Amino acid sequence: MSTDAGVRSGFFGHPRGLANLFGTEMWERFSYYGMQAILLYYLYFSVEEGGLAIDKATAAGIVGAYGGSVYLATIAGSWVADRLFGPERTLFYSGVLILVGHVALAVLPGVVGVAVGLICVAIGSGGLKATATTLVGALYDEGDDRRDAGFSIFYMGINLGALVGPLLTGLLQTRIGFHWGFGLAAVGMAVGLVQYTLGRKNLPESGKTAPNPIAGAAKVRALGIFAAVAVVIVVLVLTGVVNADNLATIVTWVIAVAAVVLFAVLLLSRQVERVERQRVLAFIPMFLVSFGFWSLFQQQFTVLAIYAEERVDLDLFGFEIPPSWFNSVEPLFVVLLAPVFAALWVRLKDRQPSTPVKFALGVGAMGVAFLVMAVLGFTKGDKVIPPLLLVLVLVIFVLGELCLSPVGLSLSTKLAPRAYTAQMVALFYLSLALGSSVAGALAEYYTEDSEPAYFGILGAVAIGLGVVMAALTPLVRKLMNGVR
Repeated sequence: MSTDAGVRSGFFGHPRGLANLFGTEMWERFSYYGMQAILLYYLYFSVEEGGLAIDKATAAGIVGAYGGSVYLATIAGSWVADRLFGPERTLFYSGVLILVGHVALAVLPGVVGVAVGLICVAIGSGGLKATATTLVGALYDEGDDRRDAGFSIFYMGINLGALVGPLLTGLLQTRIGFHWGFGLAAVGMAVGLVQYTLGRKNLPESGKTAPNPIAGAAKVRALGIFAAVAVVIVVLVLTGVVNADNLATIVTWVIAVAAVVLFAVLLLSRQVERVERQRVLAFIPMFLVSFGFWSLFQQQFTVLAIYAEERVDLDLFGFEIPPSWFNSVEPLFVVLLAPVFAALWVRLKDRQPSTPVKFALGVGAMGVAFLVMAVLGFTKGDKVIPPLLLVLVLVIFVLGELCLSPVGLSLSTKLAPRAYTAQMVALFYLSLALGSSVAGALAEYYTEDSEPAYFGILGAVAIGLGVVMAALTPLVRKLMNGVR
């Protein structure tokens, strides 16, 4: 039997709820990437320039830790949706929390605004990311041939928001001030929430209840654990155990421990059969390659953001390019090249590279991009790098991303044991979280004088990872037991 939402069509032949989720995700990504594009500059620019004058390495570490926390929060958001509120309400409450965070960044001065803002946005973004995809899937009945096209439309909304957000917030930041840029991000999230509220009636009924709810003592115990964790974090911050200088390192270790524990649960569980366990083992080298990939890719928000502001000639025929605009290059080329890659894989059919080889190509492309940066590093002097050269590097980023990112998420569902489907997807997100936090920690080793060595070593390591992954492909494919 068709779901009530599944039979209503009014958005290019798709359920009306898709239009709501498309717009909500577009505005959320507008606010998320718009804020992130100017965040690092706000942290390390001088007070005279409107910033907080934090040391650059520390500022990059904060941005990296924040990025890692977003994906770590996705795990908690999934649990809340499954056990407490259901995906529909979890998405709404998460959106409200994101809005509160952006408003805090816009109106609260100094470090207080950053702390309140980033905590709220990180937790809220994790909850929204965990539920929006679930609700899109719930719009379609099993076997509905519109499903893949619906997800393609939905992801187009993500990239449109990511493309436009940095352009507008960066323009406001350079012309008026940082808090105006943060304020625009808040406006974008507010528009998304209003639209979501008006269209909630078109969302599937299945998304309005928790699929595996807890109640009574178990619910009280769960809420108590959440409260205890929050108290411990506050105490660690107030006592100085956790501070801006070590934040990226601590977040990295927390994520690493979470990944090890989750792998152990999957490998040791009695609910996992022999073939399923072999498939989990096959995912371990690809998890490590994914982590290496994201450690370099996420540096577009840390080291490459510093590079764009300090080393790139931003004057274009008399117009001063906001350095944050380079954050729009990646989503632009994802929009342009994703259909090309999709058509290529379809055309190649059985001749297309296997998933382990695609992982090797993805991390290898990142290595090539960093080697290009290493060559540019021999060019000495401020503001001497043409902007098109940095655009070229970011295009290579996209080529690597399209080989690994969508393939990795799909692979995690294919290799997942039946009893732990969600947890296997969480492992892929943990590789992204770990890479994001490490991308911030690595900035400590970047200086203009160290550019050739910094980019060269990381590029060589990435290419080495790709070579090792390619060499392990026969063994990994054997462990995958028929999954391609």
